[in-house]
Amino acid sequence: MSFDTVWSQHDFAAVGLHIAKARPIDVEHALGRVRSGLSLDDFAALLSPAATAYLEDMAQLAHHLTVERFGHTMQLYAPLYLSSVCANVCTYCGFSAHNRIPRIVISDEEIIANAGVLNGHGFKHILLLTGESPKVGVDYLGHALRLLRPHFSSLSLEVQPLSSDDYATLMAEGLSSVMVYQETYDAAAYARHHVRGPKADMRYRLNTPDRLSAAGVKKIGLGALYGLSAWRTDAWFVGLHLRYLEKHHWRTRASISFPRLRPHEGRALEGSTSYGERDLVQTMCAFRLLSPEAELSLSTRESLTFRNHAFRLGITAMSAGSRTDPGGYARQNPALEQFAVDDTRTATEVADFLRAQGYEPVWKDWDGTYDGQCRPNQAYT
Repeated sequence: MSFDTVWSQHDFAAVGLHIAKARPIDVEHALGRVRSGLSLDDFAALLSPAATAYLEDMAQLAHHLTVERFGHTMQLYAPLYLSSVCANVCTYCGFSAHNRIPRIVISDEEIIANAGVLNGHGFKHILLLTGESPKVGVDYLGHALRLLRPHFSSLSLEVQPLSSDDYATLMAEGLSSVMVYQETYDAAAYARHHVRGPKADMRYRLNTPDRLSAAGVKKIGLGALYGLSAWRTDAWFVGLHLRYLEKHHWRTRASISFPRLRPHEGRALEGSTSYGERDLVQTMCAFRLLSPEAELSLSTRESLTFRNHAFRLGITAMSAGSRTDPGGYARQNPALEQFAVDDTRTATEVADFLRAQGYEPVWKDWDGTYDGQCRPNQAYT
């Protein structure tokens, strides 16, 4: 079985109608079953309009479950963009091939320079990102992992979907985890927003976590880009995907992110839907109640004010001091940004805030030995 088979059994519009019909009593029943485990019907109720009256109850439960499982800790990580070259035409992305922007692939020297800056800020977890292009294929990614592996305890990728063999090749170079966001599970919206390029193949992207698991990747990240279609329905399908992952690929850790549309280079986004901060809070809490074990991540797409309040609601990982232009830590060029960052605090400022709130900022909770990368007499610090 592959996930696209499961996905095809559920009509996007019908799921949306089912969520909309949830009643307050359905929400109350779901909240009462949190400790024993929620069904996807319960999850639908928690995502429904009826659940907005119960956000405080959901928030308190989400906080308690997270503290029970993860304590008062917060992993900090940083994204490192390696390239702005992309063959895809996507309506929502500053790197889209139709945008007339400078295109670069950063060099070995720039990779090392950025590693030095990020190490200086304390980061031991970094997420490598690129556009989708043969110029930044498996050979380039493998080489980048080799260069960075001695400097960091964990290396994650958010790049184009690859084959299981390609993922296995990258794991041999020190790959720790892969984030592969579906953007939207609505087939019509997916086609509308992915106009041209390899990313237009929706089913290949849907089955990427299956290929990741087959290659033995230890952590897989899921998510939707909220605002491309009906957010409640997209969130439910992410939950469906998460449950599938937990059932069929239980040897992997699961991570969920909640990106929202942000200003970017290119034409105005058409066909997008409203997705406000209150909606984001409801989504985050619903996911924590659905899965007490999943790692939930909140990025610098969100504002300082929002992150300062929402981090308690199930979040276990936050980016900090982020740059979205390739090589932007050593050489900043806002003209090359994929999207605009909202929370512009430094990593130190974010860490200091967390400590003031009674939380421990965690710079390292992984080690190269887990990825088979620590040689005799060598340790990563």
